[in-house]
Amino acid sequence: MLKNWYLIFMMMALLAASCKRPPREDEIIQWLATPAPGEVQISDNFWSPKIELNRVKTIPYVFRQCEETGRIDNFAIAGGLKKGKHTGERYNDSDVFKVIEGACYSLMETPDPVLRRYVDSLVTLVEAAQEDDGYLYTTRTIDPVNMAPGAGSERWIDERVSHELYNVGHMYEAAVAHHLATGSYTFINVALKNAELVYNEFGWGKREIAPGHQEIEIGLIKLYRLTGDRKWLELAQFFLDVRGRPGDYIHHPAGSRFEVYNDSVYLQMHKPLLEQTEAAGHAVRGGYMYTAMADLSEATGYNRYLRASQKIWDDVVSGKIYITGGIGSKEHGEAFGEPYELPNMTAYTETCASVANVFWNDRLYRATGDAKYLDVLERTLYNGLISGIGSDGCHFFYPNPLESDGSFERAGWFDCSCCPVNVARFMPALKQYVWSLSDEGVNVNLFISSLARVSTIGGEVVLKQETDYPWSGDVKIRVDPDSDGSLFSLAIRIPEWTGNAPFSGGLYRYAGRPGKKIQIKVNGKRMPLRSVNGFAVIEREWNRGDVVDVTLPMEPRFIVARDEVEADRGRVALGVGPIVYCLEEADNGPVRELTVNADTRVEFVREPDLLGGVGTLSFMANTPSGEKRKVKAVPYYSWANRGRGEMAVWIKQTNYK
Repeated sequence: MLKNWYLIFMMMALLAASCKRPPREDEIIQWLATPAPGEVQISDNFWSPKIELNRVKTIPYVFRQCEETGRIDNFAIAGGLKKGKHTGERYNDSDVFKVIEGACYSLMETPDPVLRRYVDSLVTLVEAAQEDDGYLYTTRTIDPVNMAPGAGSERWIDERVSHELYNVGHMYEAAVAHHLATGSYTFINVALKNAELVYNEFGWGKREIAPGHQEIEIGLIKLYRLTGDRKWLELAQFFLDVRGRPGDYIHHPAGSRFEVYNDSVYLQMHKPLLEQTEAAGHAVRGGYMYTAMADLSEATGYNRYLRASQKIWDDVVSGKIYITGGIGSKEHGEAFGEPYELPNMTAYTETCASVANVFWNDRLYRATGDAKYLDVLERTLYNGLISGIGSDGCHFFYPNPLESDGSFERAGWFDCSCCPVNVARFMPALKQYVWSLSDEGVNVNLFISSLARVSTIGGEVVLKQETDYPWSGDVKIRVDPDSDGSLFSLAIRIPEWTGNAPFSGGLYRYAGRPGKKIQIKVNGKRMPLRSVNGFAVIEREWNRGDVVDVTLPMEPRFIVARDEVEADRGRVALGVGPIVYCLEEADNGPVRELTVNADTRVEFVREPDLLGGVGTLSFMANTPSGEKRKVKAVPYYSWANRGRGEMAVWIKQTNYK
């Protein structure tokens, strides 16, 4: 069995790199390696329980939902193993693929023979459902006359809507994960057979059509990294380059459920890809595409895709991202809004969009080494992403609003359940974001208790990070090289939130001046530090038992948005480190009309028995009648776990004019 999947990923990346042509002037000089080559184990008080909850509750639950809603039976029926009709939406195949991927990542961490047998049984069904030429789309295979709405009368004819390529993109990712987890070639062979069909059907001089829902591009690049076969890379590049060509759109009658697909902006087809400089259209599709653009630059060295992705990122952080890291403000089209169009009550901020936002910022960080991307990744991770799953592991958010009148609540499942299965596949893969490697040494990306054994220019080293983050800013990193005197650098991220703003871009800032500064000591002594791209770099000869102590100023701070953000004008939010807080009716009674002075004193309190163990904030607020009373704020990610009630992230300021 292939156990060390992180090492395998690195070996694949090195293999891919060895297949490149000689460097050109625009070649990316260095991509940071992450996950690091070696064992990485999370032992974190905050994240470990969430990862375990995902393993024992969420993954079994979403598998059961896929069974009960016919998503799994669709494969059995398509494969002739069972009689029946197709059930559900045309894109439901992708839900099964995503939860298989998550289960495989979980198996890499915690061997489970029962789960392994179940996953393999599903792979058998998928294999049976595949047609002889490699085509896999259960609704058409089961009954090509009576298909799920939007499937199209023929293969590929309505790809803007059909999700045929979206589905198999998730299959490619699941197949790679299955191979890495089990060593089996069964699923990867299914994926490669399908990819061969897609390669023969699509391309310049063939079907010059882009997918309506991006995803296959990411999956194809993963197939390339696994196999070294450049045609998968070429096909991914084609699907990106073919976007934005006039005359390719399939139109639907006004008033039909697919009318929104007439909008080329919604599909990110309004301009050729490399001419797009603003985030527009469906936020999840965009996030996947912007991720694939960076992936393509890494694999090919064509930096123009990376540069285009960075320009769009600049547009997002300057006016189209919530303080929670959520993206996609508009319910109609699940789309990015105009600059500063960030309503709170109707904020859409789909959970899947937050997953895509983490992927995207991870890739931009690895391409540049710039910590500003990790700042956004971290904020999204601790707020907009994990808000999508309830404390029981079995109730979910699809949209994640920043205000509620009490009518909003978590659901056990959705007709379109992309969000629950996306969280299920994300959680067991979290550790790949904690550490990264450069030519000079090791980078601490996130403050998560974990153990890593990595290779550096100074030799092998074991690093152990211990912290109670995000409730405490104390971080201890133990450095144990294989031999004393190992020379390499240890770079520790200096979060943007330790300064004047939660993250870069100028959209949000802190209402008051920062207090304490980050402190870093080595073996109890403060050392001169070199700051590079948002990291404090310690360069020295390391000995066994060296200890680095990091102290981050975890102070409650009020946050204000730019005046252009109408929804937040005259309001403040509260944050501690990366955590955004909210007021809930469960603690305070009605909260939407409360007001607060931005200079009021805020007290942080640990409450281990509340909401699975959180830090809360207490401060004085004013009621509409003018009465002063103490209120409690809880982490935004934890809201709506105690029944319906009002909620507000942005609180009205007292006497604001």
